[in-house]
Amino acid sequence: MKKQTKIVNAGRSKKWTGNVVNPPVERASTVVFDSIKEMKHATANRGNQVLFYGRRGTSTSFAFSDAMTELEGGAGCALYPSGTAAITNAILSFVETGDHILMVDTAYEPTRDFCDKVLTKLGIETTYYDPLIGDNITELIKDNTKVLFLESPGSLTMEVQDVPRLAKIAHEHGCVVILDNTWASPINFQPFEHGVDISIQAATKYVVGHSDVMLGTATATKAHWPQLRENSYLMGQCTSPDDLYLAMRGIRTLGVRLKQHEHNALKVAHYVAQRNDVDVVLHPAFESCPGHQYFKRDFLGSNGLFSFVFKSGNAKSLEAFLEGMEHFKMGYSWGGFESLVIGVNNVQNLRSATKWPYDAPLVRLHIGLEDVDDLIEDLDKAFDRFHQALN
Repeated sequence: MKKQTKIVNAGRSKKWTGNVVNPPVERASTVVFDSIKEMKHATANRGNQVLFYGRRGTSTSFAFSDAMTELEGGAGCALYPSGTAAITNAILSFVETGDHILMVDTAYEPTRDFCDKVLTKLGIETTYYDPLIGDNITELIKDNTKVLFLESPGSLTMEVQDVPRLAKIAHEHGCVVILDNTWASPINFQPFEHGVDISIQAATKYVVGHSDVMLGTATATKAHWPQLRENSYLMGQCTSPDDLYLAMRGIRTLGVRLKQHEHNALKVAHYVAQRNDVDVVLHPAFESCPGHQYFKRDFLGSNGLFSFVFKSGNAKSLEAFLEGMEHFKMGYSWGGFESLVIGVNNVQNLRSATKWPYDAPLVRLHIGLEDVDDLIEDLDKAFDRFHQALN
């Protein structure tokens, strides 16, 4: 089945939809039974999409889990109230006191905070590594290393990792490979075809697509699904059926939205790249982006998110660039229909294992679904403010 057809039909099994087009919103805390036999059957099969208790899910969550599993691959998909919850619970499902994990140095900042502020208290050690480390990852693997965590492209700085190679080495040493696959969404990188064991989505972003739901997913291989599913349940993870309904609706337009985000972002990125005041554009589809060769080899497309670095600048000029936008709003997250902008004056403060090669500020843009000409006009004015503040 072709990808766009799969996007339209994923999770729409008749057992979830009945005789309507979309899976209904089924809200429940308590599930009641007519007999001891029925209750025992539900208890014995509580991990197999059988109504048991509200936290285990209803037909709404089962349908959405099926849809994500169909789109990303794997054997099952656990649901969480945010992308960060998906990251933290996926890691916790495969480590215990005394273990060691390898975390990419360019990870999402809350992922780093979790390692530094929570895992350390549990007696779990984290080593950060260069996203482009390649075969040298072997030197960092210890006897107690249990997890290799990837994020490709990297948060803010967009380094693309050689996922298949790193996964192969990790598996040779008995490590579980977890990937934050949010940038690619479920359709632009197929994690399980490249050696990943657990694929995470901050579904808050492109899956939902409208900046109005917090949601996370973690899809796993057959070998790792039972452990992920049970540990997440024991940690109390569950999601709202109303939010899942909106996420399922978001899936239906994911393909066409991503194509438009990609189209718009490439136009804006080329505009930025031609400016004399920009040192480098960090867009995975550009040769200037570290790991671009892996993007060309492994990805099926890009999206609306990329960064660039100025040739010069300071905190004052960066502030002038960011403030006063008409169409780009300052805000965390991304993946909605709107354009967003954030800036970092000192990227080195966000990493520990690698040296950031630039001294000037970095700006990350999320290109939404507005008219590109309006966005470029907005950026023109921002660059003017930047130079006025610099001079």
